[in-house]
Amino acid sequence: MLAKFLSGEGELDPSKLAGAAGLPTDPLMVARLMGQLQKAMNANADGVDWQLARDEAGRIAAQGSIRSSSAELDQLRQALNVAALWLDEATSITQLTSEPTLITRADWARLTLPVWTQLAEPVATSIADSLTSVLDEQMPEELKGMVANAGQLMRSLGGTLFSMQLGHVVGQLSAEVVSGGDIGIPLLPGRDDHDVQAALIPQNLAAFGAGLDIAPDQVQLYLAVRELAHARLFRHARWLRLHLISAITDYAKGIRIDTERIESLAAEFDPANPESLREALTSGALIPPKTEAQVAALGRLETTLALIDGWVDVVTASATARLPRADAIAETVRRRRAAGGPAESAFSTLVGLELRPRRLREAAAFWRAVEAAVGAEQRDALWAHPDLLPSSDDVDDPSRVIAYISSCRR
Repeated sequence: MLAKFLSGEGELDPSKLAGAAGLPTDPLMVARLMGQLQKAMNANADGVDWQLARDEAGRIAAQGSIRSSSAELDQLRQALNVAALWLDEATSITQLTSEPTLITRADWARLTLPVWTQLAEPVATSIADSLTSVLDEQMPEELKGMVANAGQLMRSLGGTLFSMQLGHVVGQLSAEVVSGGDIGIPLLPGRDDHDVQAALIPQNLAAFGAGLDIAPDQVQLYLAVRELAHARLFRHARWLRLHLISAITDYAKGIRIDTERIESLAAEFDPANPESLREALTSGALIPPKTEAQVAALGRLETTLALIDGWVDVVTASATARLPRADAIAETVRRRRAAGGPAESAFSTLVGLELRPRRLREAAAFWRAVEAAVGAEQRDALWAHPDLLPSSDDVDDPSRVIAYISSCRR
């Protein structure tokens, strides 16, 4: 079926295949998709083509990019300088060793893709293994000779499709994020393994403030403070980046594909109605219920993400107390993070994980309670070691953590 389809003899409309995969259905994109699938079929490569993902992300990120003026860039650099001074008053965590930078959408896509690759690879491998397993188990013996290397072919085609999907998602995200830490995890590499690069995307930052009835310089200062706070935290807690990414990849490695559901989907699939395929892929119907270990891992991961964002919120609020409209900007950021964008939703489909913290307000309240009881310096000291990281129960009731800190100070 695949051979006939890729040679143009199949019944399935290529644009419908692109739509089922969550990709645009414009003629140029469909032509690119078909060309890459045909190339993969002939090359018979194994796994995901990460270079294709990089190329696709860069291509999409470059679309609609607008170069900021020198005056706009100078204003943002000044905002970053002021933000660093304000943060010194709000946290004991010291300044960054790397200068914050201003980057384009294409820069963001290129620099962050290695991390997206690391997060997506376990799921891509699981999907490929499941597809080849179904082929090996279900293909009649009399057809195995006729369809030589069918499993390899499926890995190649599936890997190519996944590459284009991932590249498309990262390219779209480059138009949504305003900074390096906007997603909640450190995506931009620093000078070494323990360094974190803070960065703003001027074009997207301008778009963020365009719909608000707030002076642009206030928006710039608030988002600059928030980005620097996020980067400082990860540079200070050197264990945190690896801890977070390891938790995400460990969770993703536990994702399995329901092979019985794939068989049922294949038997029921109507080439004239690929919408049913898209619904199955995006609804999570192919992923079995989470195991107890996954549920526990997911709970810990969500708590960590919420603690990170909650701390950044509290420190940013303290540092930007001088801004007249800081509360309005903060609420916009919270709503934006809670809702997520289209590309972030697409990423959750690809990796099976939402990066939005569910308990952000509770975590922020926890940090405020700790600061009120023992001060900002002791609040920040909780990031010194993973064993000190508060649990979900602590977020609900900070009294245990406060009592522990108080006893250590006596």
